[in-house]
Amino acid sequence: MNIRKIKTGVLAAVLCLSFSSCGQKVDDTDPDAVYKPQSQAATASSAASNKSTESSDKKQTEDSQEEEKKTGTTSVHLVCAGDNLIHDNIYVDAQNDDGSYDFSKCYAPCKRLLEGADIAILNQETLVNDAFEPSTYPIFSTPTEDGDAVVDLGFNVISMSNNHVLDKGAEGLLNSLDYWDSKGVIHYGAYRDEEDSETIRTTEINGIKFAFLGYMEHTNGFFLDGDEGKVVYLGDTETVKRQIQEADKIADVVVVSCHYGTEIMNEINDMQVTLTPQLVEWGADLIIGTQAHALSTCEYLDKPDGGKAFVYYGLGNFFSTMYDTKSLVGIVGDLDIVKNYDTDEITIENVKAIPVISHFEATYYDSMWYNCAVYPMNDYTDDLMNKNFMHWDGFNWDSVNQCLSYVPEEFLSIE
Repeated sequence: MNIRKIKTGVLAAVLCLSFSSCGQKVDDTDPDAVYKPQSQAATASSAASNKSTESSDKKQTEDSQEEEKKTGTTSVHLVCAGDNLIHDNIYVDAQNDDGSYDFSKCYAPCKRLLEGADIAILNQETLVNDAFEPSTYPIFSTPTEDGDAVVDLGFNVISMSNNHVLDKGAEGLLNSLDYWDSKGVIHYGAYRDEEDSETIRTTEINGIKFAFLGYMEHTNGFFLDGDEGKVVYLGDTETVKRQIQEADKIADVVVVSCHYGTEIMNEINDMQVTLTPQLVEWGADLIIGTQAHALSTCEYLDKPDGGKAFVYYGLGNFFSTMYDTKSLVGIVGDLDIVKNYDTDEITIENVKAIPVISHFEATYYDSMWYNCAVYPMNDYTDDLMNKNFMHWDGFNWDSVNQCLSYVPEEFLSIE
């Protein structure tokens, strides 16, 4: 994508005025002396004003020249994670004796994956709010302490484009938006109303401007029937296309989160194959896929301007306790966005797909869940594997590697 150059305005000409009275001594006995100091003061004021204008114009010129003279590159390190899907197993394990919650231990093993990230995006699969009691599948509601934990971990951009975003109707959506507003993070993919949905979220870091858009395939049969709350579905291609094109005009990098894919399938479906290149054609630079709860492949795609976009078709779950061996293995995307001042080009470099594993243990006799957490695969030991509740149902290193076989070797990074 070409970078828009900063245009330097034409500098206003500075008028130099000459005053014959400058430097003359004023005679206090002269009846006209009362006027002469005023004339001199006006002259001095005009001169000072001109000097200030010259200084301001010179500063603007220097700033513009400095901007135009930039050479080399600048970059932004971006990390993105899949579905943060909070089942009752997780929030029951996180509850303290006094009724409060502490989710920090759940995410602590992955802290290092976010260190050094300028932008860290998480797909929050459940509504985070305190207006409704915590609830689990099929209608989710998650305590705000979970949101506190992921923000403390380092996530500063939250995607809300998912099929559970209307689980508690407009009230649940608006309360969740209120919560994310209170955390000071960028959030997108679900909105307060029509006007809010047309306000593209942007941020500029290290001289690179980003825009964020999010769309979902469906919302489990729930729909909004009033003026409050707004989501945009992938099937509304007219709106999707228009918004991506508008974002492309105002940003260097357009990030599009797509909640698409077939549940518990590593393979991508026909919709993903057909729609994804269209998103790139309209102006998307980075596409982040979620929904399937199972990881999928990733690749570069050609852009109309000759550049390259990148797509993670499915990151899988970041954290969940789903009862399927495929759902326990996800990937965290990791890459650099590089801006070249000499060529006005944006490139996506050093792309990685870092595997993570959701862990949970249980006692069969009383169904008590404990030690729910998400680990980088490189830190997941044989002992943890043997303790994982799903180990009895075939979750092992073979099943993990089977999932990872869908990730191209050039991007797969065990670290």
